[in-house]
Amino acid sequence: MVRRIKVKVKSANLELEGELFDTPSANAIWGALPFKSNINTWGEEVYFDIPIILELEPDARANVDIGEIGYWDVGKSMCIFWGRTPASKDDKPIAASPVNVFGKILGDVKILSHVKDGDEIVVEKY
Repeated sequence: MVRRIKVKVKSANLELEGELFDTPSANAIWGALPFKSNINTWGEEVYFDIPIILELEPDARANVDIGEIGYWDVGKSMCIFWGRTPASKDDKPIAASPVNVFGKILGDVKILSHVKDGDEIVVEKY
């Protein structure tokens, strides 16, 4: 089952929509919505603390695609990738360590280039 989440970056006046996949991480995150946090950036990735702690799933991976949403267990964070990260070898994002990929942003994820460290983000059910 595909569920939809809405991701808002209030201080930058941006709004993105995403789909959650049917994974254990997605189901746990869906159950915890809504939540607010503050953005951190790492290259062309945003990540932010979320109020749940998850284990890495067997298919966790560091090589991700632009627009994918993941859970990073090291930082207990949700991550959204839109381009190169400091670990990248080309234009494709690479996470700092494996993440549970549990969703994908719909539309132009590169709009996240306008956010800054400390901006508030709200994730809610759509």
